[in-house]
Amino acid sequence: MFLLKPCFKRPFKGVLQKYTASLKHFHNVRFEDIPDVSASAIRSHLKKSHVSFEEGHTDFITGCLICNRNGKSVSDKTKIFINKCTGSFTCETCQHTGSWMDMSQYISAKKGNVKIGKDPMVEEELEHLSQYLKSKKRNTTSFMDLNDEDFNLILEKFELPECASKELMHSLGVTVDLSKMHIYFPLKNSALEVVSYKVLKERDDYDIKPKLLYTKQSGVLISNNAKSKSAVIVANISDFLILAQSGVSSTVICLPNELASLSQHILPCFERFNKLILWFQSDLATWENARNFARKFVEKRCLFIKHADRNKLPHLDPQQNFNSTISGAQPMWHKSITTFASLRQEVLTDLMNVDRVQGIKWNRFPTLNKILKGHRRGELSIFTGPTGSGKTTFISEYSLDLAMQGINTLWGSFEIRNARLARTMLQQMSGIALDENLDKYDFWADKFEQLPIYYMTFHGQQSIKVVMEAIEHAVYVHDISHVIIDNLQFMMGTSEDSRHMDRFWKQDLIVANFRSFATRRNCHVTLVIHPRKEREDEDLTTSSIFGGAKASQEADNILIIQDKRLASIKGKKYLQICKNRYSGDLGIVPLEFDKTSLSFAPKKKKSDDKRLKQQEGSE
Repeated sequence: MFLLKPCFKRPFKGVLQKYTASLKHFHNVRFEDIPDVSASAIRSHLKKSHVSFEEGHTDFITGCLICNRNGKSVSDKTKIFINKCTGSFTCETCQHTGSWMDMSQYISAKKGNVKIGKDPMVEEELEHLSQYLKSKKRNTTSFMDLNDEDFNLILEKFELPECASKELMHSLGVTVDLSKMHIYFPLKNSALEVVSYKVLKERDDYDIKPKLLYTKQSGVLISNNAKSKSAVIVANISDFLILAQSGVSSTVICLPNELASLSQHILPCFERFNKLILWFQSDLATWENARNFARKFVEKRCLFIKHADRNKLPHLDPQQNFNSTISGAQPMWHKSITTFASLRQEVLTDLMNVDRVQGIKWNRFPTLNKILKGHRRGELSIFTGPTGSGKTTFISEYSLDLAMQGINTLWGSFEIRNARLARTMLQQMSGIALDENLDKYDFWADKFEQLPIYYMTFHGQQSIKVVMEAIEHAVYVHDISHVIIDNLQFMMGTSEDSRHMDRFWKQDLIVANFRSFATRRNCHVTLVIHPRKEREDEDLTTSSIFGGAKASQEADNILIIQDKRLASIKGKKYLQICKNRYSGDLGIVPLEFDKTSLSFAPKKKKSDDKRLKQQEGSE
């Protein structure tokens, strides 16, 4: 992560000092953090360095080179897991993590008999983790110490399944704080050691604690079935408890962040399993998440339990025959050719979930939902408009709306700095002029920081190769499902042979790359492209998009901002949908710009404003 200061103009110079200490973390994807590695390169380097290793499903496994902690000798059984895609490593004993560059340096130091020093920041964070785990043991109580009445009240309050017993909670190491306001579910690493807690606050509201910046330790909620070579993976705690209580033959695992993301640092927890059965909700969005997760897990060992009345989620029926349902799981990996028999159940699922198939709906732009129906993965959207019409301002709010609904978003802004873009999005989220309400900055910045928005740290012209490497890395590590490129022209004319290459041909090549990427990685890509110079009194059309016809042909959606303010005194600004491959519906969305909130969204009702103020006051 990279730290950026809040961007204030001259009038607020007097209050800068007060707020400089309140720096916020922006999720930046820096090019220097993207490893230039591959599985074959890592394998070759380990062999040349005479480092013995085993090849797992997602990681190379070898003995840890850095966990001779506090002068004590460490057993040869200590394992370090090196991710095949990124080279990032995690040690299950000393809990150190790092990049492939760090690992290469450790290997070189070991060969040269150089003592490997410990990172003081990592050591400090590990000490903090140790103290936190000890404090939770002191300040929480086992479910076995509760009477039946208190136990049942807790199950009811947190909406946990009634079939869960005190004995199950105790065996899993689950505890409750003395005020009975939080339940602590231990998350364990590949060595089955507790490395953090999933803290259930109420119903489905949870948090992962402690939050670690340097060690990035994470674990999973896992049932006590160490001998099984197959695991059933669920997304929520209720289904986990029902399956764990039922005594199924497979190990039961609950993902720490549900379906929001799958960190590469928890993949070692799944190495010992030859078969992974994914049991999630059977709607389209969940199926797409399952497919993306399966790629990380390695598809050939993954199966998926598809929709049926008896296994519909959430939540599972405790009375059903779970072993029978698990044995009927379908493989997620197929050869290049398939049949309708394989697709039949998936087609039925689509028909039963029409609203979800249409995609995620925008909350701020209801008219856009009527035309485009929703935001769908695997599509390519082209966005254009005259210079100064507010393309970046609109597209930032367009993407913010989706991110606030859990869509993991990657921004590639080549024209404006990330700090300025983040400031615009923060003001759009708050709906107020933050420069006049600096006392509310921390409140909204904390909320904005929780959104799954990541920024590429490029500025100015970049080559398509460099940008695609950053995007591929972010999609794997952060489970990105929406990529915005603003704008395409900044990826043209940067290669050494660009002077020998037709610009239109090069743009077509870039568009083809993004089209292929969107389909292959099941990720929505939004490209901002400047239009050709047109007369001010003429409407922009699909043929106005700069370059050849490739962009308009490949796009699933084409959105154009039409700005009539310069051609007429009473001219208006509106968004025109000129292409919609999903439903074929075309139309316009009126745009009224509110300068205070930097927003194009329709104005909120007074009741909504009152509710928002009450929320701010309560927090």
